[in-house]
Formats: sequence, structure tokens, C-alpha cells
Amino acid sequence: MFDTILVPTDGSDHAEAAAETAIELATVHDAAVYVACVADTGPLADLRLPGDAASAEDAMRGRAREYVDAVVDRADAAGLDVTGTVLEGPPEEALLEYAGEIDADLVVMGTRGRGGVHRMALGSVTDHVIRFGDIPVFVANSGSQSE
Repeated sequence: MFDTILVPTDGSDHAEAAAETAIELATVHDAAVYVACVADTGPLADLRLPGDAASAEDAMRGRAREYVDAVVDRADAAGLDVTGTVLEGPPEEALLEYAGEIDADLVVMGTRGRGGVHRMALGSVTDHVIRFGDIPVFVANSGSQSE
């Protein structure tokens, strides 16, 4: 039923729960898993940070790569065909564009992510993907009520 599953991640508890669900679904359906994190650099790209990071953009890309690699490692350990990537741009647009590029037939996302202001029920990126995408979306809840 599902051949290609997209799993957006931002390292949040909700994204981690979604990744576990995606790995289970991919195992059952023998589906390929594509893990993506969006480094939404926007106007912060030129901001200089102290320490090793050359810029805020570099720091965001590095953190995004860590989130992707963690999920890729788990999917790989489950014996799945898995690809990880870091995207750039507005998250909701980048994810929908990437879903089209890989011909995803399911997106598995968390209810909320790391965004500062949350909607009542769903995070704004999840809400956007549901409203404007033409791909089925499985929304996984982490069970955490503290966010």
C-alpha cells in the first residue's frame, strides 16, 4: 500500500514518535523511508555566532543533520531502505516540494514541533502539509502533554 514514506523531523518528542511510527509502517509495507529536516535559515543566515559555528545558518544545518542522522540510523538498524536529507527554506513549502520530488505516498509527522508558538491542536507545519498537500498524512502523537 505504501512504497515511499516521508518522515520530517526536527528532533522534538513529537517528531521522534512520528519516526518510530514511520519505521513500523515501513517495515510492514516494505517501504523506502526518506527522512528530512528543514534548516529554516531565513534572515538569520548572516548572523555570526561565537565559538566553532561560522554562522547561524551553519549551526542550523548542523543541528538538522544530527536530527536526520539519528532517525536514519534507527531506520537502517530496522533493515529499511533509508535516505536522509537536509532541506532549506520555509519548512512547509520545502517538505511539500520534497514529497513531490520523491513521489511520497505517505507523510508521517508529529502533532507539533519545535516552533515557538503552537496552534491549539496541530503545529503550523503539520497543519500546512495536511491542508495544502495532496499526499495522505499520518499524524503521530508523542503522548507528551507538557508541550
